[in-house]
Amino acid sequence: MIQLDKREAFPFSSNPFGLVYENAITENKENEVQIHPITYQLNGIKIASNIYTPKNYSKDKRYPAIVIAVPNGAVKEQAAGLYGQRLAEKGYITIVSDCMFFGESEGMPRQQDIPYYRIEDIRGMIDAIFSFPGVDSQRIYGLGICGGGGYMLSCGQMDKRLKKIATVSMFNTGAVRCESFQNSQADTVLKRLHEVASIREKELNEDTLIYNANMTEMKPEVGHQLPIEMYREGYEYYVETHFHPNSHSCFLQRNLMDLMVYDPVQFMYLLDQPLLMMAGDHADTNYMSEQAFELAITTKEKELYYLKDATHIQTYYKESVVKEAIEKLDIFYK
Repeated sequence: MIQLDKREAFPFSSNPFGLVYENAITENKENEVQIHPITYQLNGIKIASNIYTPKNYSKDKRYPAIVIAVPNGAVKEQAAGLYGQRLAEKGYITIVSDCMFFGESEGMPRQQDIPYYRIEDIRGMIDAIFSFPGVDSQRIYGLGICGGGGYMLSCGQMDKRLKKIATVSMFNTGAVRCESFQNSQADTVLKRLHEVASIREKELNEDTLIYNANMTEMKPEVGHQLPIEMYREGYEYYVETHFHPNSHSCFLQRNLMDLMVYDPVQFMYLLDQPLLMMAGDHADTNYMSEQAFELAITTKEKELYYLKDATHIQTYYKESVVKEAIEKLDIFYK
């Protein structure tokens, strides 16, 4: 098992844009990569977003653009923001948004994790970046990280405005909610669906909302002993080193009705765009990317690439891993 490297925490309060990653933008300087906080409407809900523009950006030029989907429960100031800034340094206009019902985006009740909304979040980013000054509408690409990778695959299957699709550490949210990690609870699916029905009934009867456990409220002795490596490292990332107050791992328990019957790889044959899937070579989630890759039978250009010396969570922040991923993405998109 790879040991987590020792690193400093990045307090959101010390960055004027709330960014919690290494070497984040602290001010917009002329002729450098800049960050532009914006909002836009998506189905009547106000969405909070950051757009990154490249060095020497001019609205009169034409640039390729990348929409970046965040990991489950994450916000735009964390890993997706890091990838957004680094790709802008390569000459792309990038957009990273908080999902509906999460982060700074509006929508009630909070923390609704429903696959339709997550896919619509990506389509909303495409809408928003489509008309941004300088964007070449024929060169809009997609990048999804972790759970955002699964939703990006689904969006690419539907929305052909995305000309190329890439994922980093793709996480099949539906499969894990249904059968648990590495199919460890496949024999209890129906039992748990009946339990979710009871939870929804209880919400109605008691006029309350019931959420699952929130990782950010775990004590260290619990978080550091979680049985799955990705979750242990996730605790360290989200709670200790890259904490942001808008990022929560919890969601409405009744959302399991939707999550447990969602599978982003079910219609992989509908994805005909070029596809790049990347995962850490030591990640315990590799099997998810490998399954999706095998089912991508229609696209004529696809690659499964393993990032060196990396676990799932290390693809979010580890400098050497992110650098390798950005170089690979740049080659792929260009």
